[in-house]
Amino acid sequence: MTTPAPPATAPASATITLPRALFILSIFYGGMVCVAGVLGNKQVAIGPLAVEAGIFAFLLLVVVSSAIAELYGPGRAKHLVWFGFVPLITSMILSWIVWALPASADMLPVNRDAIQIILGATWRIWGAGIIAYGVSQTLNVTIFGWLKRGEGKLLWLRAAIASVLSQIVDTLIFVTVAFYGVFPIGQLVVGQMLAKVVLSIVLVPPLIYAFVGLGRWLDRAR
Repeated sequence: MTTPAPPATAPASATITLPRALFILSIFYGGMVCVAGVLGNKQVAIGPLAVEAGIFAFLLLVVVSSAIAELYGPGRAKHLVWFGFVPLITSMILSWIVWALPASADMLPVNRDAIQIILGATWRIWGAGIIAYGVSQTLNVTIFGWLKRGEGKLLWLRAAIASVLSQIVDTLIFVTVAFYGVFPIGQLVVGQMLAKVVLSIVLVPPLIYAFVGLGRWLDRAR
């Protein structure tokens, strides 16, 4: 009589190790994806330049995706961009739901009317935001990764070039999809493009060093 074999033990669950910096920067990236659309409802004056305020959050998206490409490779950065569609689309759906729900009678009329304007973006503006985000952010990571080939020096220059080119494409896509046929868009395209290029040149170089340095420090501090 043979002794029955002992039951096979279940394999231990695999542990996925995620770098601390990648985890923290990914959370930050998701937050900036959501807030960019809200900030974009205001146009700010920076000297002679007039630019929609969402550019500040969008430049942070560019910097974070470039920093992740520098630290972990363009592949990881592209995954981050693609997963960014989840909070982006979710925030748009929630905005539409809140816009459609009736306002409380206790709400001040001026506040009620203002928030309805902010939340009630048209389908063209929503669609323009989704398309512009996906194309420009993917382009930014692709250009940054391509420029990194070889020794990968001049981090600030690589980040600035990738940001400038992606911001030009972002402006062309967003303004065309959102407003073509509604009013003449030539002057708006030129003005927004100029403002975004200048801000990319001024802000991206110091920010990329700050985020790459932060990422390396976070990974060492485990």
